[in-house]
Amino acid sequence: MTVAELGSADPHGSGTGRAERLAALEAVERRVLWLSTAIVDHANRVRPNPSGLKVGGHQASSASMTSIMTALWFHALTAQDRVSVKPHASPALHAINYLLGELDESYLTTLRAFGGLQSYPSRSKDPDPVDYSTGSVGIGATAPLWGALARRYVEGRFGGAGTGRQYSLLGDAELDEGAIWEALQDPMVPSLGEVVWVVDLNRQSLDRVVPGVAAEKLHGMFAAAGWQVISLKYGRALEELFTRPGGRALRDRIDAMGNPEYQRLLRCDARQLRERLPGAGSTAKPIAGLLAGLDDDELMAALRNLGGHDIGALTDAFDSVDDSRPTVVFAYTVKGRGLPTEGHPQNHSSLLTAAQMTALADRLGTDPDHPWAGLPAGSPEAVLCSAAAERLHRPGAASQPPPAIPADLARPAPAGTGNTQQALGRVLLDLTRRAPEAAGRIVTVSPDVSSSTNLGGWLNKVGVWSPTERTDWFADDAETILHWRERPTGQHLELGIAETNLVGLLGELGATWSRWGQPLLPIGVVYDPFVNRALEPWSFGIYAGGQSILVGTPSGVTLAPEGGAHQSITTPSLGIEQPGCVTYEPAFAIDTEWCLLAALGNLGRPGGSSAYLRLSTRPVDQAAAAVPGDPAARERRRRQVTAGAYRLRQTDEPVVTLAVMGALVPEALAAADRLAALGHDADVICVTSPDLLFRALQARRGLSQDPTWILDQVFPAERATPLVTALDGHPHTLAFLGTVRNTPTTTLGVTRFGQSGTIEDVHRHHGIDTDSMVAAALDLVD
Repeated sequence: MTVAELGSADPHGSGTGRAERLAALEAVERRVLWLSTAIVDHANRVRPNPSGLKVGGHQASSASMTSIMTALWFHALTAQDRVSVKPHASPALHAINYLLGELDESYLTTLRAFGGLQSYPSRSKDPDPVDYSTGSVGIGATAPLWGALARRYVEGRFGGAGTGRQYSLLGDAELDEGAIWEALQDPMVPSLGEVVWVVDLNRQSLDRVVPGVAAEKLHGMFAAAGWQVISLKYGRALEELFTRPGGRALRDRIDAMGNPEYQRLLRCDARQLRERLPGAGSTAKPIAGLLAGLDDDELMAALRNLGGHDIGALTDAFDSVDDSRPTVVFAYTVKGRGLPTEGHPQNHSSLLTAAQMTALADRLGTDPDHPWAGLPAGSPEAVLCSAAAERLHRPGAASQPPPAIPADLARPAPAGTGNTQQALGRVLLDLTRRAPEAAGRIVTVSPDVSSSTNLGGWLNKVGVWSPTERTDWFADDAETILHWRERPTGQHLELGIAETNLVGLLGELGATWSRWGQPLLPIGVVYDPFVNRALEPWSFGIYAGGQSILVGTPSGVTLAPEGGAHQSITTPSLGIEQPGCVTYEPAFAIDTEWCLLAALGNLGRPGGSSAYLRLSTRPVDQAAAAVPGDPAARERRRRQVTAGAYRLRQTDEPVVTLAVMGALVPEALAAADRLAALGHDADVICVTSPDLLFRALQARRGLSQDPTWILDQVFPAERATPLVTALDGHPHTLAFLGTVRNTPTTTLGVTRFGQSGTIEDVHRHHGIDTDSMVAAALDLVD
């Protein structure tokens, strides 16, 4: 049989061609169900497991999605489309990739094995094609929204990203996550017509049947957000049954029953179903009469004929998507559809027995002794798979190398008083003049805080990105400082206030180098106190291959009068602990420039890295940086800054060392002066990246391959003294520095909620003022 004979010339029409095509799709669906179930079964029941721990997997969650995923991959998808698959349906995704020839058979036995198929879809770790990493509930569902924006940005500015829809396959329980609704309400989203969400509405969570899933309410919420809403509640067989005498009463009865009652009916045999389904009251008799005309198999099949398992209804729904606005498809399903565990309230992670697997194989027409056998050669389903594989093949994108980033803009160190937040905007503007190719790849993102985080100058220079040019009605207002010019050539994307949306977009902008071969240099700016809110989706973006820079500013309790409400304590240590990321907290403007340039140089490439910069509004005398004038000495300082630390003050015979980070440098220098007056010389080390210093320490112990030279230059053995560490954050961030030379150490920092007041008052309250540093040093040397 050929593709044409399957009705590909008129795939959405009627007649024999359509019937044969649907039959082939249903045959593929049965094979996807078998393979996804067998993948989990092998991992838990067949593969040796010396530890005895349950390997796990989600046979029921995959089963509820097999119809949806079959219709999508083997009917609707094009090569330019991207799909985010709900975490617990990963076995179904691997089954489909196997049928498409994208996954070698040897991997089917490796689910959750070291180096094998991952627990949840992973772009960076799975051996087969995965468009979006999922696993953190809600984040994978929203990722295609930001992927759509990233694709539009790349296509508009550089080309090569093409078109295509962005699909999310998500479980209905994911709609409980706040990230879903924050994303839906962002002003950017209603224009994303290429976005299609398919909700697997099986009305079950991990532990139970959810009693009050109000689908109509959900429909209204999406519609109010400007989305097209498609509901697939009943399949065609059940819809036809509703047209018969007694059918209206049956529809009303099923519509009115709660989720737990419906799920319980799925566990009944035919006799019990005939007793329970009619219910009580005046409609019981006509329903019973209707059911009497059905044989047992017809009755059992009819109850399960929901829209999310009707291949014909699903293909029609995908064909009816309106590309002028986002679309959500509510596909009613049965969790565990087609398995012995279907509809059971505790089937989420349950596993089929050997006997059940044998019976399932017999019913689905497979051989349990050869679970990975291919489809019969020349069969309609094999032809359909072959055609889909050809249609969905993506040629590799030619990779554009990221632009060269200068290590140093070669400008004199700033004079006077300034802060690191101001330096951020100045460096971006300088790049437009001194390295325009690099600046052209920078895209900034902010959650409605551009002006308050010193991005105003950059924004005025490059403009705000919009798919179409919009009128700036305040362009002729002489008092307007921030010029909001929205146009397709803009390089700043402004979202609403939700930080989770910002970092979701940041992750996708940071993945364009691997999706379409077009590297971007994305920088997201948020208030540092809110980094914690954004951490999970940003971390997940890094895990998925997104490389970006997150700037937290302003930070710490040095906000002074605002410190009681706007403070960040744990963010410095979070930067150390985040994989795939380098964290910096510079003290001076020139340090900020060097760290930012180093971070930009790590973006948009295989083996690259994200970065987190913690910046401050605390005014600092820039002359205190004492940047060497000699070019070689300046370059040595730059290398030390970007490697993690440098010696800001070095005495002849130190008896104590002050290692300080960021905004507390003025207090440390003042403390060193006072200690010297007391006869105790003190060296001052300016830490710019505790992260890189910790990596160097681990490498010295043989635990990594990172360079270690910075430890010998900044903490030489011959200058080892007792150590006081201080930062505007949690003190444990720098506590490890005492192990560099095994010196006695006192750690100062912030461990309590902040207070309003002057910087002096607040620093005294937290014990990070000059007096506290002097006292800590005296305790060590005396």
